[in-house]
Amino acid sequence: MVLSSIGRFWKILPPGIRLFIARSFKSRFTFSSAAIIRNPSGEYLLLRHLVRPFSEWGLPGGFIKRGEQADEAIRREINEEIGIQLENLSLYSVRTVGRHIEVLFIADASGSPQIRSLEITDWGWFKAANLPKEMSEAQKAMLGDIEKTFV
Repeated sequence: MVLSSIGRFWKILPPGIRLFIARSFKSRFTFSSAAIIRNPSGEYLLLRHLVRPFSEWGLPGGFIKRGEQADEAIRREINEEIGIQLENLSLYSVRTVGRHIEVLFIADASGSPQIRSLEITDWGWFKAANLPKEMSEAQKAMLGDIEKTFV
């Protein structure tokens, strides 16, 4: 109930204020890891986050804790949020956006996704040509590049 109310309040704040608040409670730089998970049908796993700063849908991932390695963080986040295990994890890219550094992996997954976190409201498999409109343009472009490069 309380988290749901906070989530609704969070969504009405302008994105710049949400980012400012999130960064105010973090170190000088924020670090996150995310995973691009593609199934045999050519669909990508996306999660709908309650408190995602600029969009609702996006790649699974989250903040890296102090002392944690990026690969450990993405395995932990995926397991905490949707209860699946990552396999064949490989580094795809590292990108920076302002004071934020994101480590991006490509991986396979085993298990069936089940929501295990109050942060996640939905999940789904999506073709690159039919991504949710509530997804960041940067992540859409990234999946488009992967389609051109690896598929």
